[in-house]
Amino acid sequence: NLTDAFAEKGYPPIKMGIGLNSGKMSVGNMGSEFRLAYTVMGDAVNLGSRLEGLTKQYGVDVIVSEFTKEMADAYFYKELDMVRVKGKLEPITIYEPICLRDDISDRLRQEDTLLNNALKSFRQQDWELAIIQFEQLRSEYQDHLLYRMYLERITQYQQDSPGDDWDGVFTHQSK
Repeated sequence: NLTDAFAEKGYPPIKMGIGLNSGKMSVGNMGSEFRLAYTVMGDAVNLGSRLEGLTKQYGVDVIVSEFTKEMADAYFYKELDMVRVKGKLEPITIYEPICLRDDISDRLRQEDTLLNNALKSFRQQDWELAIIQFEQLRSEYQDHLLYRMYLERITQYQQDSPGDDWDGVFTHQSK
């Protein structure tokens, strides 16, 4: 693997984020007779690019859209968030692919159940219960950036309520 080969040579590790989305797009040679480039274009491509930009914020290497998740159902996914990305009005649910569905451990299933309950409490604005659940996730499983991010959001929402009509969606302002 490339990371090991780099480590042997004393090179820094390769760290990159990947955003995956599925949908209609234009693929092929685009441009004019003077400047021709093989590329992909379309809303589905733009969303994939936006998802790649979110990987650092969620502390994951790969983020997939709900559309990709539906098409690749042999995998087990961790739900990360419901988001609106810059340039889009419709929210989407984003996920981290974890493993093949057949390879999921009991411990991972338990973590996923607790995470889904914590997300439900969060979206219902039951801040106290959500805090307990996200703290439990941090202490029993791992101190993941995702869990700390939700605890920070809860603190912000306790000070400045998102309102009774809040749909549970986080709107990202940057690309």
